[in-house]
Amino acid sequence: MAIVTSSGFAHVRLTVTDIERSKEFYDKVFGWPVAIDASGQVDEPGVRQSPDRFYGGVVYQTPAGALFGLRPVGTQRFDSEHTGLDHISFMVESREDLVEAQRALQDAGVDHGDIKDLPAAGLAILSFSDPDGIHLELTAPLG
Repeated sequence: MAIVTSSGFAHVRLTVTDIERSKEFYDKVFGWPVAIDASGQVDEPGVRQSPDRFYGGVVYQTPAGALFGLRPVGTQRFDSEHTGLDHISFMVESREDLVEAQRALQDAGVDHGDIKDLPAAGLAILSFSDPDGIHLELTAPLG
């Protein structure tokens, strides 16, 4: 039996090097509504250390109900080869949505990979990265 019973995650927060650049990217790519935006206070004393002021970051409300946040920190870029995060995958409804997303990412100048079908897993993926090199993925069911 599990120690904790959970229905899933409530929020994810990524650390980023430039909050304005990252906000612009995530706004352009996903267009989710902003639930909290403390990025205008990021350079005020103590804000980057204050959970009450969301560390000078921004929090988005995803369509599924979970929150997705960005927190500004130092200058070190993301490295998936270090312990911690490998990537984040966001669900889309269909493989056709991946095709449309690939075209939109191309038109927006966002580097991306090819759509890969993974039949053994029953899904297809489209990979790309944010301005800090954080690996992102769109995932669609096959079938």
